[in-house]
Amino acid sequence: MDKGKILVVDDESRMRKLVRDFLVKQNFEVLEAGDGEEALDIFYKTKDISLLILDVMMPKLDGWGVCREIRKESKVPIIMLTARGDERDELLGFELGVDEYISKPFSPKILVARVEAILRRTNVGATDVLEAGGIEVNKSAHIATIDGKPMELSYKEFELLTYFLENQGIALSREKILNSVWNYDYFGDARTIDTHVKKLRSKMGEKGEYIKTIWGMGYKFEV
Repeated sequence: MDKGKILVVDDESRMRKLVRDFLVKQNFEVLEAGDGEEALDIFYKTKDISLLILDVMMPKLDGWGVCREIRKESKVPIIMLTARGDERDELLGFELGVDEYISKPFSPKILVARVEAILRRTNVGATDVLEAGGIEVNKSAHIATIDGKPMELSYKEFELLTYFLENQGIALSREKILNSVWNYDYFGDARTIDTHVKKLRSKMGEKGEYIKTIWGMGYKFEV
């Protein structure tokens, strides 16, 4: 049985084949696009795509352009591939709502593990509803509300808020948050977490103060 449809977007056919072969072995259905415009065509025609693997450097429309267009109407998880290890690229990616960021060259097995981890977290049980201090998270529907009003969260912001609600009152180190929300194989640093916490707090308004900073360690969610 197919685990879901993955759209792989890269102008190098060799790279697409490498990624496709590993995903197909794990029973994913794989669609391919060789440039940004083709990617958008396929995405809009195929409504049930589970996740995108998107290269940054492409002709016609680059990965950033594709991400901007898709984020206007969809929260579908996006994994960005890049040949550049530039921190500015990574921060731009997170601002645009990219969920994972992988630099080339990478291990296809690690890529598949990240794909499966993201999809596992978006397909949790139907009754997974968490609530605290007027904030409610429905994990299965992937909806977060604050005093009954929907919150516009990126995929990672949603995961971070969920993790905080699941660990109320517990002091969480940045390393623990990285391992749990970004997975053990994410080679990032604390600034990634701090950036996401800052954006999450601002979207929570006054309730942003529920996320308390523990200096020199990390954060704690407490109502």
